[in-house]
Amino acid sequence: MSDSAHNPAQVQSGPPGTASAQAPSKGVLDRPVFYTSLVVVLALVILGVAFPTGFADVTSSVLDGLVTNFSWAFVLTATGFVVFAAFLAFSKYGRIRLGADDEKPAFSRASWIAMMFSAGMGIGLMFYGVTEPISHYLTPPLAGVEPGTDAAARQAMNYTLFHWSLHPWAIYAVVGLALAYSAFRKGRGIGFSAAFAPLFRGRTNIKALRAIDVFAIFATLFGSATSLGLGVVQINGGLTEVFGIESNIWVQVGLIGLLTVCFVVSAVSGISRGIKWLSNGNMIAALVLLAFLFIVGPTVFILELIPSAAGNYLFALPQMATRTGAFGGQDWLSAWTIFYWAWWVSWTPFVGSFLAKISRGRTIREFILGVVAVPSLVSLVWFGVWGGTAITAQNNGVDIAAANAESQESAMFALLAEYPLASVTAILVVLLVAVFFISGADAASIVLGSLSSFGSENPKKWLTILWGTMTGAVAAVLLFIGSLGALQTLTIIAAAPFVLIMVGLCVALMMDLSKDPAIVGAKRRRTPAAPALEPERQEEDLGTAEEAAAR
Repeated sequence: MSDSAHNPAQVQSGPPGTASAQAPSKGVLDRPVFYTSLVVVLALVILGVAFPTGFADVTSSVLDGLVTNFSWAFVLTATGFVVFAAFLAFSKYGRIRLGADDEKPAFSRASWIAMMFSAGMGIGLMFYGVTEPISHYLTPPLAGVEPGTDAAARQAMNYTLFHWSLHPWAIYAVVGLALAYSAFRKGRGIGFSAAFAPLFRGRTNIKALRAIDVFAIFATLFGSATSLGLGVVQINGGLTEVFGIESNIWVQVGLIGLLTVCFVVSAVSGISRGIKWLSNGNMIAALVLLAFLFIVGPTVFILELIPSAAGNYLFALPQMATRTGAFGGQDWLSAWTIFYWAWWVSWTPFVGSFLAKISRGRTIREFILGVVAVPSLVSLVWFGVWGGTAITAQNNGVDIAAANAESQESAMFALLAEYPLASVTAILVVLLVAVFFISGADAASIVLGSLSSFGSENPKKWLTILWGTMTGAVAAVLLFIGSLGALQTLTIIAAAPFVLIMVGLCVALMMDLSKDPAIVGAKRRRTPAAPALEPERQEEDLGTAEEAAAR
């Protein structure tokens, strides 16, 4: 990539007409993108605070319209991304390298996998580790299955893995691949909309490209706010369990404020290395907690459950991947599958950028297999241990379902209470979620700053702080006006238009790949050259020509 100087008003990451720019090291503010995004987000926050009931009613109506008319689109596109990722991995494009043909990976395979483990762990796994399997076990997703039976347990694990393994990580892989290819193979910079260069050429398309960055900001902000909202709800549940602190909206909003201040202080003091250390420590602590439950829980049942669940999931995958509300169950789909697909889509700018940055030098095949397979295995083990333990406890008379029905955030603590060191493990869960909150706000806010700074990898500090504060504010407002339901509602609404952007991203990627030198060169090598005439034939033809000229 060239490091030539640019006019700040015309900073770009690639050829004229590409969207996001490779901004200078300190980051140049993309004013139209920044101010448009900020004004809309502020307006939503103000409306939510001033008119909570009306705001909730309007967003619920919009959600109903989306689910009623377009849930099929979420289902088809999510499955389409899985198919598209598999096609790229096993086709001729799989050998293309994300960088120069002779470029080596930026990280060792062990470090690369370790970082993907870190990306695969988060607030969502902590919150839903017990809640989702036990919910499906006692309220089966499909009609005709008796709750609390072996068939219900099989369905519970099938749908839990469906929501947390191949589909979400294929969605992330498609976006991460497009960004990595655009940045490292084409040299356009890491900006999100730079990957749309094949579709939008010429400076007349700059408005469309900036609109893409604005939608990416909305999706990232509301997806992050959802994760943060889930986190503080679970922290509140842990504080209730251990210290008897009341669980209510005011405590949760106060927790958001406190943790947001922690993030702002860490950003101002510049202790990004400390946050990185805490994140890595958090991953280790989560694995220690998992190992502890595996040992003290129903170890043999978990060992039997994990391979069985994997096989059942793969067998049932075609039916689950194409299920819509045509024959009923629309409410369940909206609350679970459609919400998840929207949540994963909303996180693609953040996770996709992260995966792209750590994958330079990998081949497309290695990238997709690693990004999809490794986190899927993590999810299999995570939910196998937590889900298997919860189902066993429920069958042994421990009423995990009652705790889950009262408040979903209490389900994990109710399960841990049945095993040794309950207070210690409960505090560990609270600390895990708190650090996930802080480090997640840090990372997501940097991405938001980058999106509003022409794709700069180093956005200005005040911009990062501002977006982190706005993310906390959105999470607080959504919890204030409607608890978890409002978080899910606005996530789906924000992600709906971004689905179309992701489809366009796939089209742009294929346009680039079809012209890749590795593919074009291979085609040329396979095309046989016209055979040379034999010497005798050449002389014969020459003689014939001379005779014809003489005549």
